[in-house]
Amino acid sequence: MSDSLIVAADAALRTLFAPHHGSRPCPVAEGQDDAALSPAQRQEAGALMRVNHVGEVCAQALYTAQALATRDAALKAHFEKASAEETDHLAWTKQRMDELGSRPSLLNPLWYAGAFAIGLVAGRLGGDRVSLGFVVETERQVEAHLQSHLERLPPQDGASRAIVAQMKDDEVRHALDAEAAGAIDLPEPVKGLMKAAARVMTTVAHRV
Repeated sequence: MSDSLIVAADAALRTLFAPHHGSRPCPVAEGQDDAALSPAQRQEAGALMRVNHVGEVCAQALYTAQALATRDAALKAHFEKASAEETDHLAWTKQRMDELGSRPSLLNPLWYAGAFAIGLVAGRLGGDRVSLGFVVETERQVEAHLQSHLERLPPQDGASRAIVAQMKDDEVRHALDAEAAGAIDLPEPVKGLMKAAARVMTTVAHRV
């Protein structure tokens, strides 16, 4: 167990403080010209990408905790593979924030700790199928959230839109993979609490 905790601590430090490099190239938009964005559009796009970056910080925490909680080697590998794919999103959103002159949320350690606690409790108390159920519901909510960002991003910001669109496709696949692995459908009150918590996070992260 101590080795697992060291691995979890290392994952947290890497997520929060280390540079990230995606295994896939960052999606690009042909002919993108950030100079065409007004200062207000750059600010809004940067804030939206900061929110998306926070979501990826939380995804890393959730998958790390779930991998720590499960005793099923195959499921552990499933969570670790999903976490690796989410690292692409972490790298892409940070790169785009840099390009837009934005910055990560100052509360990332808090967001990470909260998501890690949820993942660990779900896995330890609910078991693997409940843990996978959290993945499904989280990814479905993230999918809806990313769709709303596609509607809010400036039409001429093709670079941000390309990143968000690819992230959305990946999250849909992660939800389907979790369902195929045996996820249960979470009770409606739990889904409601998750939506409320996500609303608080996205509202605060948009500004801080």
